Amino acid sequence: MPHSSNAPRRTLLLTGASRGIGHATVIRFSSAGWRVITCSRHPFPEDCPWDAGPEDHIQVDLSNPADTTRAISDIRDRLEGGMLHALVNNAAISPKGPGGSRLGSIDTDLDTWTHVFHVNFFAPIMIARGLIEELKAAKGSVVNVTSIAGSRVHPFAGAAYATSKAALASLTREMASDFGRVGVRVNAIAPGEIDTSILSPGTEKIVEQQIPLHRLGTPDEVAKIIYVLCTDTSSYVNGAEIHINGGQHV
Repeated sequence: MPHSSNAPRRTLLLTGASRGIGHATVIRFSSAGWRVITCSRHPFPEDCPWDAGPEDHIQVDLSNPADTTRAISDIRDRLEGGMLHALVNNAAISPKGPGGSRLGSIDTDLDTWTHVFHVNFFAPIMIARGLIEELKAAKGSVVNVTSIAGSRVHPFAGAAYATSKAALASLTREMASDFGRVGVRVNAIAPGEIDTSILSPGTEKIVEQQIPLHRLGTPDEVAKIIYVLCTDTSSYVNGAEIHINGGQHV
C-alpha cells in the first residue's frame, strides 16, 4: 500500500541494489512508500532515475571488514528516529575462472575463498549485529538472500559461492533463534534461475530439463516475496528459507 502521511515512514537497508533482484527490490519498496537506503561498492550513478538520490546511498567495500564497520556507523547516523524496519542482505559475488569457467573446490585459491566469504557471509552478520538496536526499536525483519546453489552442486555457481550461501542459510537459522528473542525476525529466500543480466550460457537447458514451470523467474517475483517477509503479512514467519525457483528443487 502507498505510504500514508500520518504513519511513520518505514526504512529498508538493502545491499547489492544496482541490478537484478536488488534493483527490483528498490522499486517494490519505494512504490510502497518506504525509504530505501542502498549499499554498493560503486558510487551513486549520476544517470540513475531513482528519486532518492545519493543521500540514501552508501559506498562500501563489503569484502573489507574495516570499511563495513565504517559504513554501519554511517548508516546509523542516517536512520531517522534510530529505527530500521528491514535489512535485506542481497549483495554477493561469484568469481569465475578463465573464459567464465566454474571454479570448483580444487581450483579456487584461498584468497578467492576469503574474498567471497567476506562479502557473502561475514558482511550480512556484521551489518545485522551492528544495527541490532535499530532493528529492535522497529521490531524489524532481516532477509538473507541465499541460493539454490547452497543446497546442490550447480553447473555454473562456483564452490566458494555455493558454500557461502549454504553457510548463510545455516546462519539464518541461528540468527532467527538469537534475534527472534529481541523481536526481530530473520528469514532467507533462495532464488533459482532468475532472468537477470548475470545468467550464464546454458541456463536454457536448466529451464527446459529441471524447472517444472519451464521458464525463468523474474526479479520482481523475488522482490515481492522479500517484501512480504518484511511486512506484517509474515509476522509469525521466522527462520524460514523460501525457495523461489519454479519447482527446480523438487
